[in-house]
Amino acid sequence: TGYRLFSVTAVDKLDCIHEGECQDVYIVERLFSSSLVVVVSLSMPRRMNVYHFKKGTEICNYSYSNNILSVRLNRQRLVVCLEESVYIHNIKDMKLLKTLLNTPTNPTGLCALSVNHSNSYLAYPGSATIGEITVYDANNLSTLTLIQAHDSPLAALTFNGSGTKLASASEKGTVIRVFSVPEGQRLFEFRRGMKRYVSISSLSFSADAQFLCASSNTETVHIFKLEQHNEESPTWSAYMGKMFTAASTYLPSQVSDMMHQDRAFATVRLNMFGLKNISALATIQKLPRLLVASSDGCLYIYNVDPQDGGECVQIQKHRCVYKQKAEENPEDVSPQPASQSYAATVALPSTPPSSTTLTGYSEDGGVEKGDVIPEHEFAEGPVCLDDENEFPPFGNQSN
Repeated sequence: TGYRLFSVTAVDKLDCIHEGECQDVYIVERLFSSSLVVVVSLSMPRRMNVYHFKKGTEICNYSYSNNILSVRLNRQRLVVCLEESVYIHNIKDMKLLKTLLNTPTNPTGLCALSVNHSNSYLAYPGSATIGEITVYDANNLSTLTLIQAHDSPLAALTFNGSGTKLASASEKGTVIRVFSVPEGQRLFEFRRGMKRYVSISSLSFSADAQFLCASSNTETVHIFKLEQHNEESPTWSAYMGKMFTAASTYLPSQVSDMMHQDRAFATVRLNMFGLKNISALATIQKLPRLLVASSDGCLYIYNVDPQDGGECVQIQKHRCVYKQKAEENPEDVSPQPASQSYAATVALPSTPPSSTTLTGYSEDGGVEKGDVIPEHEFAEGPVCLDDENEFPPFGNQSN
């Protein structure tokens, strides 16, 4: 029950920085390392609550026409995905900018939003029957391109840090593809496996976009290396590669595709099977690591060899869910920042605002009908999102 936010700055230490009181939460999204968090609960699945968790206060809440399936946010946009519609908000004042109605049925709320707010690309399924991706510019509110990614419906989507690459997997889970954005050209194709179909639960790029990890409902996490093969290299392997490429033109298309698909650069064998897990690549203590959060309530950390790959070694296991609440040490509580921050710009009553003061959204809402935050919700100015103490700059600018 409830939720916790953790900070991982060292392999052997997991700091719980906040514990939410909501007992039936099923969506929690934090805006980078800020104090803004979005929560959706099972008891009110059509309502989104936005909190400032450091002050323990609610900023605002909004209701929608159907259950909220996912929420994505960056410094410019907040996106709410329903089964057949998508709502795009300006995160600085929470104004509703665009409502995408009658989108293809999306029962899992699958979507991805670039963390690079200078482009704010949004990707979501363009079809309920095939793996078509709609790439939408959430800053300029226009469709960029449609990508025919897979033959089967989509199961996973993710952007790299700069928003220039988009990875996808279908419900079959055997092939993972990477496309350029906004052009939509296929850059890489990786084969996760051949023997069985699996359910891909997460895709995640490394910060430098050189690696891509994929986790599923199996016991294996795959890490792929995004590297272009040098066709002019005078090596025996390069020569054999050209031979295979030439031969593949005479083979059936399925066999030809398999010959052009790269295998995993590194793998992790989990000590569990059938449990949903989410993986991510991160640099901790100046070394590349793979983090795997499992539905068994544990976080597993593995070393990754960026040169040779191979089997990754588990170096730490943290339990994130425990029965007894740990006593909080007053010395560990970080002091409130002295400078004006997100919290200081929002006027909040001691009790949550009544739902009667919030009009919610209409299905045909737009810029004019999107200004649904009552005036008393804000203080002297608009919400400030440029506090460097709470919003450290996103440093990765590579492709």
